[in-house]
Amino acid sequence: MNSEEEFYDAETGLESDDSCEVSFKDAPVYEGKQTSNGRVPSENGVWERRTTLPSPMFSRNDFSIWGFLKKCIGMELSKITMPVVFNEPLSFLQRITEYMEHAYLIHKACTMSDSIERMQLVAAFAVSAVASQWDRTGKPFNPLLGETYELTREDESYRLISEQVSHHPPISAFFAESLSQDFVFHGSIYPKLKFWGKSVEAEPKGTMTLELSKHKEAYTWTNPMCCVHNVILGKLWIEQYGTVEIVNHSTGDKCVLNFKPCGMFGKELHRVEGHIQDKNKKKWRVIYGKWTECLYTIEPKVYEANKKAEKKNGDSKKHKQEQNTGGAGDADELPDVQETVTMIPGSTLLWRIAPRPAHSTQMYNFTSFAMTLNELEPGMGGVIAPTDCRLRPDIRAMENGDIDTASQEKERLEEKQRAARRERAKDGEDWSTRWFHQGVNPYTGTSDWVYAGGYFDRKYSDFPDIY
Repeated sequence: MNSEEEFYDAETGLESDDSCEVSFKDAPVYEGKQTSNGRVPSENGVWERRTTLPSPMFSRNDFSIWGFLKKCIGMELSKITMPVVFNEPLSFLQRITEYMEHAYLIHKACTMSDSIERMQLVAAFAVSAVASQWDRTGKPFNPLLGETYELTREDESYRLISEQVSHHPPISAFFAESLSQDFVFHGSIYPKLKFWGKSVEAEPKGTMTLELSKHKEAYTWTNPMCCVHNVILGKLWIEQYGTVEIVNHSTGDKCVLNFKPCGMFGKELHRVEGHIQDKNKKKWRVIYGKWTECLYTIEPKVYEANKKAEKKNGDSKKHKQEQNTGGAGDADELPDVQETVTMIPGSTLLWRIAPRPAHSTQMYNFTSFAMTLNELEPGMGGVIAPTDCRLRPDIRAMENGDIDTASQEKERLEEKQRAARRERAKDGEDWSTRWFHQGVNPYTGTSDWVYAGGYFDRKYSDFPDIY
C-alpha cells in the first residue's frame, strides 16, 4: 500500500480516546428563522431554495487539535485522518459545483462579438470560480468511488453532472452544459495535498475547459494553488497563489493571471493581477482586483501610469513599515489588511462577489449558493441517481447537527468501500466508471476524463450500493 492510499483509507484507532472527545454544549446557535430543513416556506405554492442550513456548525474551539495529534507521534503523517468535526457538510463533488455560482459570466461572454471582451469575462469566471473558498476552512468530505452529484438550475440555464472516477489517486470529473446549448464547461480535478508543518498546501491538478459553441472557441486553464495556514496553532486563514494561464485555442489570445502570495506585510493578500494578449503578444487589457472581492479591466497604458505614480508615493511608507516590523511568531499571522480594491479611473468592473448571508459564519462560511447544494428538493428523491451525494448519510447527519452519527456513518462508509475493493481484487475485477471515461483533452493533448453522456436520460440500473 502506498502513502497516498494510506492517507485516503487511514484508520488511526484514536476515536475512542477520551482526550479526543468534543464538547458542543457551548456551540453558537443561529437565532434566525428556523424552518424545515432550513428551507424558506413556499409562497403561493411556489417552492423556494433554502437560505440557511438545518443546524449551525459546531464550535471547533472546544476541540484540541494538539490533543489529537500528540497521540500520533511516531506515526506516519500520511496515516492521520482528521475528525469529522473539521469537515463541512458537503462532498468535494458539491464543492467543485461552486465553480458555477457565477455562471452568468459565461452567458455574458457568449453574447460578446469581440474575442478580447470574451476573454475578459472568461478570466472573471475563472477567478470567481475559486472565490467561494474564502474563509472556507472546513474540509469537504472525500467522495466515495462511484459517488455522483447533479445540479440543474433552470433559472441560470445550465445543468451539471460529476462523478468520483478514481479513489487512488482521488479524481473528480465534472461536465456542465448550457440548457440553450451556448456552452459546455468540463474538467477533472486531482487535489494533491502537502503538509508543511504549520500549513497545508493543495495543488488542484487538472485542466478546466470551457467551450463557447456560437463562437467555436475553446478555453483551457488550471486553478491556482491554495494554502490553509495555522492548521496546528493560531487562526486558520487561506491564500491562493500562482500563475493561471487561460488560452483561447481558436484565436491564440491568452490571459495570464498572477494570484499573488501574501508577502511580508500582507499588502498583496488576495490580489490578482494580469493581462490579456493576442497571438502576436500585443497586450490589450490589464486585469486587476482581488479573488475575494472583485475584478476590473483597464487599458495597459493607463494602468502602468497609475502604477508608477503609486510607486513614487509609496516608497516612503514602505521604508517606515520596514523599520517598525517585529519578528515573526510561531503562527503564520493573518495580515491586518482590510482595505478594498481601489478602482483606477478608466477601469471597467468585470465581476463583484455576491455578499454572503449575515449568518454565514455560523454556517461553515457558506455562500448563499453553497447553502442550497445539499438540499433535497421536492420530488427529487425518486429522480436523482442512488449514488448522488445528497443521499450520503454522514453528510446529511452533519448538516442536521448530529456529529456522532456523522462520525459513525463516515467510518462505516469508508469501511464498506474498503471491503468492496477487497472483493473486486479477490475476483480480479476492475472498477468501471459510469458517466466518464479516460481520454485525451482535444485542446491540450493531456490526459483527461471525458463525459460519456446519457446521465440525464434517467435510465439508471445496476448501480453499486455505495451508501
